[in-house]
Amino acid sequence: MSIATQTSSDYKQTILDLLPEQGRWTDEKYLWLTDYTPRLVEFTDGYIEQLPMPTQLHQGISKFFLFAFTVFLGPLGGEAFCSPLRMRIRPGKYREPDVLLIKDVKDPRCFNRFWTGADLTLEVVSEDNPERDLVDKRHDYAEANVPEYWIVNPQNETITVLKLENGAYTEHGVFGRGQQATSIVLAGFRVNVDDVFNVYVPPDSPDDNSEPEA
Repeated sequence: MSIATQTSSDYKQTILDLLPEQGRWTDEKYLWLTDYTPRLVEFTDGYIEQLPMPTQLHQGISKFFLFAFTVFLGPLGGEAFCSPLRMRIRPGKYREPDVLLIKDVKDPRCFNRFWTGADLTLEVVSEDNPERDLVDKRHDYAEANVPEYWIVNPQNETITVLKLENGAYTEHGVFGRGQQATSIVLAGFRVNVDDVFNVYVPPDSPDDNSEPEA
């Protein structure tokens, strides 16, 4: 069968046949996959996990911090980025932080294809699986020796700032409305919690809860 006459279903099946089964993915196969897909995919010891599509609220909060960190870091010679940008926790484990930064643009952990560390990572808690950001990634970023981890939770409108001590995170502070969240890694950096959660959020579409077509 020529490429021109191959049906869509045949093509999809061919692609599926070429992909590894869960549990058999390698670093190289994961990097290849994420080089060619717009989807956010994370990887742990042979298994891949597709992350949910971010909402406008999620992206608005991420953009707020990306701009705030960028303005603060510019004069210091650092830089902040938002996902998608892969960070390797260790060989066999990769994450896609919502925001990550380094204090020196020449940091040797920063490679063009992926980073092997960061000075600070930030996650906006997703509604589909809050434990991923609240618990799992707390362990992941500690394993990667990231000195500071920010958890921004729209569900209770808090910002938890964690600092790494002896290989585990402890709370620098949990900040709510009317307070300013502060950093240890970035001395002097602070944000008003109200400003973070006052980002504009449009109403849900009436189709948001509709069942997908078969």
